[in-house]
Amino acid sequence: MHCLQSYSSYRYNMKIRERFTEDQHRPVLLGEAVGGLIVEGSGVYIDATFGRGGHSREILKRIDRNSVLICIDKDIDAIRIAEQLDDKRVIVRKGSFIKLKSWLDELKFTGKVRGILLDLGVSSPQLDDSSRGFSFLRDGPLDMRMDRGQPLSAAMWLKNAKEGEIAKVLREYGEERFSRRIARFIVKERAVEPIITTGRLAEIVSAAHPKWEDHKHPATRAFQAIRILVNNELQELSLGLEQCLDVLAVGGRLVVITFHSLEDRIVKRFIEKHRGGEMPEWLPIRDEQLCRRLKLVGKPIRASSEEVSGNPRSRSATLRIMEKL
Repeated sequence: MHCLQSYSSYRYNMKIRERFTEDQHRPVLLGEAVGGLIVEGSGVYIDATFGRGGHSREILKRIDRNSVLICIDKDIDAIRIAEQLDDKRVIVRKGSFIKLKSWLDELKFTGKVRGILLDLGVSSPQLDDSSRGFSFLRDGPLDMRMDRGQPLSAAMWLKNAKEGEIAKVLREYGEERFSRRIARFIVKERAVEPIITTGRLAEIVSAAHPKWEDHKHPATRAFQAIRILVNNELQELSLGLEQCLDVLAVGGRLVVITFHSLEDRIVKRFIEKHRGGEMPEWLPIRDEQLCRRLKLVGKPIRASSEEVSGNPRSRSATLRIMEKL
């Protein structure tokens, strides 16, 4: 029997749709992020994940007319919005923040940057646009590319990936405990008909998933995993963080907002690496020998109950503020 025929009473009904409807785009932890970023109201600042510009607009309100704000994004739609800011202080660059060092070298700003903001994850407009293929709530082409100029889409990857590879990606990037079962369903279904829409992938994953969680769509982890793979997000984050530290001035701030444990783990490892870690008391190493390059400013910040109520996307956000030594 076709593995989806038994799922003809598909539970993805309107009530569940309403439960998981995305809110309109609002910058997460806006005041906390920009307040932690700007120590001085002048200098060079970078919004390395421009999105729809909420953080950038707030930064521009708080820096003086002689300052510079560099706005970076891979998404051409975001770049178009950045170019409409109509502010002489703004410099726009399209691409990944892993190009940060080369761009700053070109602009002769390396070592002079006062603050860098990384707001990771997918913006609400990207989720809301069915043609982008990020959301399991809106049927559209299975794309998921942040940069639509890159060759590999989610549909192309699913067409060619082996069952074991699919299971590994779902497990490692989505922390999906039913990864093997879901991968098996995907491979079986793509033999019947190519998986080229978000709606069909969501149906397959939902049919394969034996245990639905309250308040979480069963395809959430699978969609996250495939998106991370397609956009090389974790590797770019690791490389990007190192470049941020290289281009910052001493005393410059790095503010990072993460939305899931995999991103957060990378940020915490980066912090421990450059704080020098805690040495045993018996080890004959002086503090100045540890080559500490950064320090944490305060504790991790999470959204208030009021913000979560108005913007559910902020529920999983964690903000960390670092300062270069």
